[in-house]
Amino acid sequence: QVQLVESGGGLVQAGGSLRLSCAASGRTFSSYAMGWFRQAPGKEREFVAAMNRSDVRYSLTNYADSVKGRFTISRDNAKNTMSMQMNSLSPADTAIYYCASATVYPISTPRVVGSWGQGTQVTVSS
Repeated sequence: QVQLVESGGGLVQAGGSLRLSCAASGRTFSSYAMGWFRQAPGKEREFVAAMNRSDVRYSLTNYADSVKGRFTISRDNAKNTMSMQMNSLSPADTAIYYCASATVYPISTPRVVGSWGQGTQVTVSS
């Protein structure tokens, strides 16, 4: 598995934007499906977005209904990084965001995640 380090969290006002990044170690980054989860205080960790491994012909992404149309996930295999652009943020998006990797796709449940990052805090003020 890969080692993951997130960055880009912070405090933003409602309606604002943030871009999260995840740096991965290892030379086989392209062979992993990658995704984002989040966990708000007192709640379970929930799926946010994911994309399939990039060493195949087709590109697939999936999003939680709560973020569709607002969040966009992407990856740069040359830099071993994954990013997520988050627009139109609301206080309901406040959580710790975790980068995740898996050998299967889709990544819609924490059960299939092989590696986690340490998390980055996103706080949206009203």
